[in-house]
Amino acid sequence: MRPSRGTTAYLCLGSNVGGRAATMGLALGTLARAGLTIRARSSLYETPPWGPIPQGPYLNQVVEVESPVPPRSLLFLALLVERMLGRDRPHEVRFGPRRIDIDILLFGSEKVDAQDLEIPHPRLMERAFALVPLTEIAPEIEVGGVRAKDALAGLDRSGILKVT
Repeated sequence: MRPSRGTTAYLCLGSNVGGRAATMGLALGTLARAGLTIRARSSLYETPPWGPIPQGPYLNQVVEVESPVPPRSLLFLALLVERMLGRDRPHEVRFGPRRIDIDILLFGSEKVDAQDLEIPHPRLMERAFALVPLTEIAPEIEVGGVRAKDALAGLDRSGILKVT
């Protein structure tokens, strides 16, 4: 076993525009080439969209990565990959369709509370579309002293389908 080079982080990827699975694969490949080690990845899940804008379903996936960089640098990398793959954050509608979305769910045991970055992700424990794939690869993970699978037990999972 090789020694750890960084911090374990969990990222949630989502896409509901274009070739969703292919875009998410490109995002993961780009993140790996940029220095993240992909340790585990969940299945792909098709999930209903959030928000008031009519749009197609998302594909979501959670990956466990080893990050050699601190949280803010990881955020910068995620935003860069999103831009490279066609996301235009400044001009998109909140909760609207998107080609790619990369959220940092957890970064080791660190807590970050800044205007542009909150870790753990502030709405993680309310979102079945993130908790279903997270608990697939990290079934005993806790967030703020609460097991993610316990939080998931109280959420509506209707419409979330594992893609085979």
